[in-house]
Amino acid sequence: MREMFHIGGFGMYPTAAFGLLLIAVAIRYAIKPESRYIPLQITLGLLTLFSGALGFTTGIITSFSAMGGVPGDGSSKWIPLIGAAESLYNVALALALIIVGVIAASVGTARIASGLPKPASARA
Repeated sequence: MREMFHIGGFGMYPTAAFGLLLIAVAIRYAIKPESRYIPLQITLGLLTLFSGALGFTTGIITSFSAMGGVPGDGSSKWIPLIGAAESLYNVALALALIIVGVIAASVGTARIASGLPKPASARA
């Protein structure tokens, strides 16, 4: 996992931070489903996805920028593919964290659908 973060570059850190916040809010929603957590979950999910996409984009830019310093022999044609593969770690992390968040949120949704009684604070 540490090597994934190293290869994926700086974009992995904000993606992980937003994704872990998403999972925390989704777990909170699963434990005590309240509608006020839904917009936050959606926002954090999108922020995680966009952060992963931005990390991918900056990784591709870095890979293409490094092309100028590579000698013109036949091996240089693979540099963009290697850079794209490394940059995709950002997208993979974002998608994995979003999937975990959605699974946790679906538990809260299932509890609401099953007729879970409202908390005492919401009955008043």
